[in-house]
Amino acid sequence: MIFGIVFVIITARNRERMAMIEKGMSPKDFISGKPGVYSILKWALLIIGTGIGVFVGSLLEAFTELSEVTAYFAPILLFGGLGLLIAYLITRNAPENK
Repeated sequence: MIFGIVFVIITARNRERMAMIEKGMSPKDFISGKPGVYSILKWALLIIGTGIGVFVGSLLEAFTELSEVTAYFAPILLFGGLGLLIAYLITRNAPENK
């Protein structure tokens, strides 16, 4: 099963690169060694949102009659999604040169 997954990933990557070469693009243009500033921002806001969601979930569990699963998962997903939305809004208004 692991061999099958690795094989599919490698063949998909090869097909993608061949399609880029056929269209005149260089695959090296899309491969960078370091993550971009906005990629780091996205992950940072997602992790911050998840942390806030865990905190709010613990408050909901302690002070309401919600079940533990609902009290934790709903705020984690809500605040994690809000973090990604904020990252999207920031990168949408950002200059393209960075």
